Amino acid sequence: MKCPFCNSPDTQVIDSRVSDDGDSIRRRRRCAACTKRFTTYETVELRMPQVVKQDGSRAEFDLDKLRTGFMRALHKRPVPTQLVDEAIATISQDVLALGVREIESRRIGEMVMRELHRLDEVAYIRFASVYRSFQGVDDFQDAIKEVQSPPAGKGES
Repeated sequence: MKCPFCNSPDTQVIDSRVSDDGDSIRRRRRCAACTKRFTTYETVELRMPQVVKQDGSRAEFDLDKLRTGFMRALHKRPVPTQLVDEAIATISQDVLALGVREIESRRIGEMVMRELHRLDEVAYIRFASVYRSFQGVDDFQDAIKEVQSPPAGKGES
């Protein structure tokens, strides 16, 4: 780490402490050249992957966009905000856990569909109708059949 006073690259850590919340480390440093002291903070930086859209363009992963999709699907539905927040957090964690630099928008859409299926049947069908570009009544009937059967990967107890 360069000294902010004299730009010398030769600095040494003289004290380190973990923050109260455990999310960062505070380090006191001393410059070997000018002997001045300064403080640095070390934190974890998690980068969400780039989203690859269907047309091949790329965009930043956007939590606000994800929330907007949920809110549109859940418009006037009796689903508590806390459950929506938890669903969004689950998707964010799942995306981070993949450990990839890029993710297809389709994969995120499938994650949203999984969470909506769990939260609210009507919201699931609303989202599916736009996401899958329903063309007719048959598409809605197929989605309703999906809702009436248990979600993929989950058996009945």
